[in-house]
Amino acid sequence: MLDEGVNFTNNAGGKSAWQMASIDLITSRWGMKGTEDLGGGLSAIFDLESGFNMESGTAGYGGRLFGYQSYVGLQDSRFGTLTFGRQFDTVVDILGPLTANSNWAGYLFAHPLDNDNTDATFHTSNAIKYTSGTYAGLSGTALYGFSNQAGAFAQNRVYSVGLNYTYQTLTIGAAYEDLSGPGTTAAGSVAGDDMGFSAQRQKIWGVGANYGIGPVVMGAVYTHTNIDQPSASGYVGDLPVAGLRFDNAEFNIKYNVTPALFFGGMYTYTRAEVQQAAGNAAPHWNEVGLMAQYNLSKRTAIYGQCVYQKTSGGTSGTVLDYAFIPGSAGVSSNAHQVIGRVAITHSF
Repeated sequence: MLDEGVNFTNNAGGKSAWQMASIDLITSRWGMKGTEDLGGGLSAIFDLESGFNMESGTAGYGGRLFGYQSYVGLQDSRFGTLTFGRQFDTVVDILGPLTANSNWAGYLFAHPLDNDNTDATFHTSNAIKYTSGTYAGLSGTALYGFSNQAGAFAQNRVYSVGLNYTYQTLTIGAAYEDLSGPGTTAAGSVAGDDMGFSAQRQKIWGVGANYGIGPVVMGAVYTHTNIDQPSASGYVGDLPVAGLRFDNAEFNIKYNVTPALFFGGMYTYTRAEVQQAAGNAAPHWNEVGLMAQYNLSKRTAIYGQCVYQKTSGGTSGTVLDYAFIPGSAGVSSNAHQVIGRVAITHSF
């Protein structure tokens, strides 16, 4: 899958910027996947996918050969799927498809700093994941990512669980995730060059729903993220505060005008609590995104996007007081930022 386009950011450090970018609506990647029938409804499966930057040809995800996904496992038609390797977590699997950013809109529509990982900023290495079959519309999944450290079993490990219910055009999902020491070790489940936040601990939970009425699909998602003793963000660098709390509420809508054309819109409100020795602060964000996509064929599409973000309550004295849209050219010099994108995607 290939995604390449041009972005315009109105304010990055006080200046505007034009950029080429290839990781937005989808992650540009190539790979191999396969299935072997073992009989009796049981199959062996594998998936190896390598993300890369089209404009430069460099590998993504810290230069990993198969940084997007790399797993092997067993799949049973009755009992579900068990996989081992580098994989998406439960938040991405369950809540991601209910958001705009991880469903039809991509990277630019992510919640501030992708604090809840609904856009898969980090993947989970050293992971065992089980996904059940679907029974009366209900399915579940659970994941455990090992720290791979002798004498420090819980240092940089991940566990998460999620439930999904589907009935006709209604989908409801809920997920919980606990990360101990993400980004603090190189060989753990969330490495330092592949993190959302480097922190002592991070907890994420959320619920969401999508409902379709004819050509319209509407969605609502709420997530909450606790981050204890963060030291850095993978997006904006050093973030030395005692703690961070994020509450995200997203509403999205997609209108399929024809099988080849759709329009989409998203509004997200995020409130944070920044815990500091000098006192707490409460920055919050209002973000609006619009998108249109036209399919030239089954494999090729062109699209345009525009996202606006405004921050308020900027009294923390940190980078969180300024607007920043993930995927933009950098942090704004004030409380506002706009980014636009025109691009083409191709799958093969």
